[in-house]
Amino acid sequence: MSEEPRPRRASAALASETRPEEPAKPRPAETPPKTAERPPPYLLDFFPLESPKDTQLARFYERLREGRMSTTRCPRDREVHWPPRTVCPKCHAAELEWIDLPETARIYAFSAVLAGAPLGMEGDVPFAVGLVDVEGLPLRIFGRIEGRPWNELRIGEVVRLEPYALPDGRWFYRFRAGA
Repeated sequence: MSEEPRPRRASAALASETRPEEPAKPRPAETPPKTAERPPPYLLDFFPLESPKDTQLARFYERLREGRMSTTRCPRDREVHWPPRTVCPKCHAAELEWIDLPETARIYAFSAVLAGAPLGMEGDVPFAVGLVDVEGLPLRIFGRIEGRPWNELRIGEVVRLEPYALPDGRWFYRFRAGA
């Protein structure tokens, strides 16, 4: 007993050839290059917006501008938070206090970014990122490590926490090796 051949489906290419052609759509205007006055769209921007209208953590960025690395602590249960919070995750208190972090930390782990850097950092490759244990506090913070090539960094090495200015006027933090 022989089977009859099944009818074949038309491929997408063949199907598109049999449809009437749609009129050509106008091409969208090219996006202007990123400038200091116009940051990239928020979803593509590695760094957060800092103004009080954009975040309830604007005080963190103000303190970075003042040269101070800081975070929040709950006065009720004395929990120190990283990243800074607006509400204590343990007791849910909304009245948190700002504390300055120590200036030093030790590298817990690190890695090199050799490709696939975030938008705006492509020209910085290779660079190091890592986790550091903040001296005297139960905090482990992630960030970029500057100061030496990634292949010269060592676990346990002391780094300095430092605020730094971004080209568009915002502020962020990083760790400085060899300080």
